[in-house]
Amino acid sequence: MAEDLGRMDEEELDAPRVSAILEAVQAQDISRITALLDPLHAADIADLLEQIAPSERATLLRLWSGEIDGEILSEIDESIREEVIDSLPDSVVAEAMRELDTDDVVDILEDLDAEGQEKILDALEMVDRMAVEQALSYPEGSAGRLMQREVVIAPEHWTVGEAIDFLREAQVLPDQFYHVILTDPRMKPTGYVTLGRVLSSRRDVRLRDIVEDSFRTIDAADAEGDVAYVFNQYHLISCPVVDSDGRLVGVINIDDAMNVLDEEHEEDMLLLAGVGEESSISDGALETAKQRLPWLVVNLFTASLSALVITQFESTITAVVALASLMPIVASTGGIAGTQSLTVSVRALATRDLTSSNARRVVLRELGAGVLNGVGLALILGGAGGLLFWNIWLGLVLGIAMIVNQIVAALGGVLVPLTLERFGLDPALASGTFVTTLTDVMGFFAFLGLATVMLL
Repeated sequence: MAEDLGRMDEEELDAPRVSAILEAVQAQDISRITALLDPLHAADIADLLEQIAPSERATLLRLWSGEIDGEILSEIDESIREEVIDSLPDSVVAEAMRELDTDDVVDILEDLDAEGQEKILDALEMVDRMAVEQALSYPEGSAGRLMQREVVIAPEHWTVGEAIDFLREAQVLPDQFYHVILTDPRMKPTGYVTLGRVLSSRRDVRLRDIVEDSFRTIDAADAEGDVAYVFNQYHLISCPVVDSDGRLVGVINIDDAMNVLDEEHEEDMLLLAGVGEESSISDGALETAKQRLPWLVVNLFTASLSALVITQFESTITAVVALASLMPIVASTGGIAGTQSLTVSVRALATRDLTSSNARRVVLRELGAGVLNGVGLALILGGAGGLLFWNIWLGLVLGIAMIVNQIVAALGGVLVPLTLERFGLDPALASGTFVTTLTDVMGFFAFLGLATVMLL
């Protein structure tokens, strides 16, 4: 991704600066807006556009549209990117797109409708347009969409001197690159050399003699998640992408791979919370409600299961009124324990630390932790409950229910996402709802069931 690390003296986007910018926007003071925005990094300007209200954003874009460049567009959150592009003059969008590498253009196009995509494609040079269209021909979420076509290639028989001379004389080079990729006559990558090794080696050294041990390739059809895993697992900074015949078609750099990791982590967090994987702070109230309502409705039905269990023990609760005040404690501790286990499990599945080969050990570990936590809570809450209500049997019921619910929570937190993974579903999808329902239902059933047997 075309990205400038920024100058050390660049200013940050703080609250006073945002207020000053909005005042300048309201006054339509273009010179003041420019003076306030020019020192900011593109990412900070993108943050500003995401944070302000739609009406303020529209006014700012109208007054300052000529300064919007490709880097800013690539940093803007996808939830408002199309709105921003539609607000800009065609000439500004065209110039901004020409500044970007193909991977950044593809990333922007993915979030636009057909009309918006055609508008941007028309602005590109023919060579760039063909490269972008070829990237778009790969499946969404694949390495082919993520890669950039701009690659530095050298024949595998070249020396360091020949490579340096080539780099110096090249008319066009990628904005960012970390390796010189070596290829055979069939354009199949055979290794790569870091720029540091090139610059520190003698001119007569052959490139094939200083290739990196970390060399590997990624298939253009591989999923983005697999790409991010490879980068994270093997500490790569860039990786060649090949087609089905093994020929070089592009390269993926570490910044793009890390963006995928961030997006997957964010998606998991949103799905676990049941707020929709595309939720954004810039969404309006109606859009936010539409994303959250389905999960709230699902939770309404699952919560009804807990209510159904409680209604089966009305006579018990009537006879021992103290049970009503203790039930929330059982549900709360079970829910927290389930969330703890679930969070660790979903993350481990995402990073592939939890696999079928070690699932049994992890389940047994969670079972052991559940037993130990349950015993600890049973001693504390069971003893406190018995003393508070002067009823040792009530304390015993509370203690046993705690142990049962902690075991259920620990096992549910790992088994629910494992089951979803086995059926090809996202482990974060609805896991929180299922685990919470499981701990509530089993917690109430164990607590009230034991109370019925032991207290009546």
